[in-house]
Amino acid sequence: MEQGYSSRSICNIIGLTYKQLDYYARTNFIIPSIQIADGYGSRRLYNFNDALQLKVVKKLLDTGVSLQKIRKIKKYLEGFNYKLQNVTILSDGSRVYLCTSAKEVYDVMQMGQGVFALALGKVLRDLQDDFKKYELRCEISEENPEGWRFEL
Repeated sequence: MEQGYSSRSICNIIGLTYKQLDYYARTNFIIPSIQIADGYGSRRLYNFNDALQLKVVKKLLDTGVSLQKIRKIKKYLEGFNYKLQNVTILSDGSRVYLCTSAKEVYDVMQMGQGVFALALGKVLRDLQDDFKKYELRCEISEENPEGWRFEL
């Protein structure tokens, strides 16, 4: 049988209030997978995956992402075919992005429209490799105001 966690345990572990947890369940945002409330005095039981979802929600709320945007993220992730441990959520306060690799970033607010990311360290390494092919040396220099020094 699957391990179940009470609402009180989840609140203590995750750092949510009971009111928040109750609201999420009543609005079908995150409902307990093991046992839902069935009237006054009944207990909700959450599984570990529920706890993980709630922890992500709490982290996003703590960073200033609105619950409305978190709902969009959750909806988007439900159709996502990546392992969640390989996903990074990025936000600038108004937009929310999912990063699945150094080459794949998705704009959640635009329902998955691809955006680009440019890793400058990779550009530098590629350029250095290109210079090596032509037997040129290149170094980053603190003396050069542009930050680069090329030598033949």
